[in-house]
Parts: sequence; structure tokens; C-alpha cells
Amino acid sequence: MTGPDPNKIYPNENIRQLVYIKNVVTRPNIIVGDYTYYDDDEGAERFEEHVTHHYEFLGDKLIIGKFCAIAKGVEFIMNGANHRMGSVSTYPFNIMGGSWEKFAPELGELPFKGDTVVGNDVWIGQNAVILPGVHIGDGAIIGANSVVGSNVEPYSVVAGNPARLLRRRFDDETIGLLSRLKWWDKDIDEINRLIPILTCCDIEKVKAELKKMIQT
Repeated sequence: MTGPDPNKIYPNENIRQLVYIKNVVTRPNIIVGDYTYYDDDEGAERFEEHVTHHYEFLGDKLIIGKFCAIAKGVEFIMNGANHRMGSVSTYPFNIMGGSWEKFAPELGELPFKGDTVVGNDVWIGQNAVILPGVHIGDGAIIGANSVVGSNVEPYSVVAGNPARLLRRRFDDETIGLLSRLKWWDKDIDEINRLIPILTCCDIEKVKAELKKMIQT
């Protein structure tokens, strides 16, 4: 069994609204793993347009893992959107030009939240907004139209504005086994063999199979 080619823009030529993101990004400060896709019938190839205020001089990165599913309209807002908050006014006088340019803040005076990191096997629903510096754990689900301003634990479901925990996807033991397995880091032949388990809804059966695999 062979899967789709991770180095193609379109994994399925019949579904051209869906692209593998790593093959369409051009910015060095966006790093995306294999098989992660963006789905947008209005131009999935323009994923970078949905990563805003991302300036190289700030040094922040957007890092997205493997096998993530990112729906139409998802926005990643990066650190360049932040205004100085310690001063009386938050207005960016300096970028308006003229004599106001001399009032440019030092980089250290600007709020900086660090890299935005999305783990592996994460599903982000349509029109969600991810704010600067957020870390989203492996296996998490982000509900449509959510605004995510704080970190999301692995295998949790969050939704809302601001996004709040709705539930954990599995019990602690199952999450622990999946976190140890890290199936997304396996070679593609092994992933092919794992697909029957990865697509199984009988969690007790899955748990038993994972235990056998990890023990061996």
C-alpha cells in the first residue's frame, strides 16, 4: 500500500482546494511538516496570506507539525500585530512616517510571545484565529470560529472566544500511550500498517493494540 506523495502540492488532483502546506509556503519563518494540509476552495495555495503580521526582523516562527488538518479561513496572527502597551498610547505613531518616525519603540518594548507552535495530528476548524505565541498540543481539536489565546493541551477539544476546554478526547491512559507512540514520526510503511488502528473508534481495542506495540 502506498500513500499520497508528501512532496506534491495537491495530494489528490481531483480535490484542488486542498494543498499540502509545506509545498506552497515561501517564507523561511514558516515551518510545516509532511501531510499537513490547508483546505480552501477560494485559493488554498495562498495559505501564507492567512499568516499575518509576520516580520522577519522580529524572529518569531510559525511551526506546524505533521498530519494536521487546517480548514478554510483559519488565521495565524503573529507577534508583529502587537502594539506597545506600557506607554500612554498604544497608537504606532512611528509607522505613519514623517517626523513621527523618531518615536519608534525598541524591540524590547514591544510585547513578544515567542513562536507559535502547532503539534501533530491537530484539527483546526474553519475561521479559527490563533494568537501570537500559542502552543497547541498533539491531537488537539480547535472548534470553528474559536479565538485561541492560550496554550492547548494534547488531545483536548477547545472552542469559543476565548477558546475554553470542552473536554479531553480520551482517558489519561490512552493519551499517554498515543504520546509515547508518536505515530506521525514513524516511516510511511509503518504508518500504512497503523492506519487500521488510527481510524478505529473502539478505543479499548486501540488501547490494547498500542500496549502490545509499545511493549515490543
